Amino acid sequence: MDYVTDTGARTDEVAALFETTFAASEGAEEGRVVGALARRLIETTPPDDLRVFCAADGPRLAGAILFTRLRYADPRAVFLLAPVAVAPGDQGQGTGQALIRHGLDRIRAGGGEITVTYGDPAFYARTGFRPVGTDTVPAPFPLGLPHGWQAQALTDAPLTPLAGPATCVPAFADPALW
Repeated sequence: MDYVTDTGARTDEVAALFETTFAASEGAEEGRVVGALARRLIETTPPDDLRVFCAADGPRLAGAILFTRLRYADPRAVFLLAPVAVAPGDQGQGTGQALIRHGLDRIRAGGGEITVTYGDPAFYARTGFRPVGTDTVPAPFPLGLPHGWQAQALTDAPLTPLAGPATCVPAFADPALW
């Protein structure tokens, strides 16, 4: 598996991967919603606030993850990992975990200090995420599933509370997503 970071010309493929993956697991409507979200994130987020990493098996995308900046009244560099997709035929083979580890390494190398995600704690624990409360890491909007809010420090410093409030990139500025 190769890791690809130059995805600007592959926006359609990345969006289609998210749509297909989420449609297979959550239904067609959720697939459309997440595919459209991925497209909006790629097309509307300033380059300094977006990192896209893909796993490629030859010319075919096997997985994709997006990191977007979360801003706080705090000097630490924080990124949100969401959404994450692994093609249905590539699931269960470690592709997602390897891709997330690759992305975390790249975020860390680029000066990222904290990464947050919102999803299944059992899955994300495998890559170092731990549940956190919004008192430690404020969320941009009220969380529908607070147990899914997770974070990890990317430095040797412990994860201490971030000074809120949190501001996400515009594509995530929809309370229904939270």
